[in-house]
Amino acid sequence: MTFEPESLGQSRSGLAEALRSERKRAGLTQTRLARLCNMSQTKISNIEGGKLTPTIVDVELILEAIGTESPVATEILALARTADTEWQDLWASRRRGIDKKQNDLARLESVTTEFRFFLPTMITGLLATPDYVRASLARNPGNMSKTVAKKLERQQILMDPSKFFTFLLTEQAVRWPLASPVVMAMQLDRLASVSRIPNVRLGVIPLGTVGPVAETPLSVFTIYGRRLVQVETHTGALILRDHRDVTAYRDDFERYESYALYGDECREQLAEWANRFRS
Repeated sequence: MTFEPESLGQSRSGLAEALRSERKRAGLTQTRLARLCNMSQTKISNIEGGKLTPTIVDVELILEAIGTESPVATEILALARTADTEWQDLWASRRRGIDKKQNDLARLESVTTEFRFFLPTMITGLLATPDYVRASLARNPGNMSKTVAKKLERQQILMDPSKFFTFLLTEQAVRWPLASPVVMAMQLDRLASVSRIPNVRLGVIPLGTVGPVAETPLSVFTIYGRRLVQVETHTGALILRDHRDVTAYRDDFERYESYALYGDECREQLAEWANRFRS
């Protein structure tokens, strides 16, 4: 798809008008809608006034709070895809403040009950120790203290019994020496501990257990229920909402699941890898 400047502007204004009309149809004030979406009234006002282009996540949260159903919701999301190309680049995140990305993720997590994380390269923030989080952010410019704090704060969601998590980590992700051997050993201990939380299913895929006919995992991705997939690359993140995309990633996830170790087998493998770091 190509984006002409004129159509981009029209989609932005059309999106603002559509969201404003849907809010009024639902009989909600901007203040009430902001509270339901965990946003500020100023942000809602700027979105409806066309001064701020909302992210796809923002639009999804607004539509859910309003109670907009298909096909209207589908049409509004199509406008959102044009106004915001669903690509969240790294440089824009840095300009905005990487800690703000944690707020977006926290809002999305608050309205999702089922999560699937496929981690072929490194350990995600929800599972990370403070030292591992700091090591993962070491190459980012500026003070990362707010981002570290918000990443760790988000971990509280793992203790919410109404939510269910499946984490799949490859051996490469678990053993990649992002930090010192002592920090890595403690990080693996943390994984073993998290694997005992009742609503968390954590599996590891050792090298050599995947058959040669298996498709090569290309990227880190997270599946939020059946509504959204976030695919991470080196320079940003792609948000996919088409049900065919979500289904395709769910199918991939289930295939990778079949190669993983869980429970005591998983913890025994993690302990072996942790001991290698300690030695």
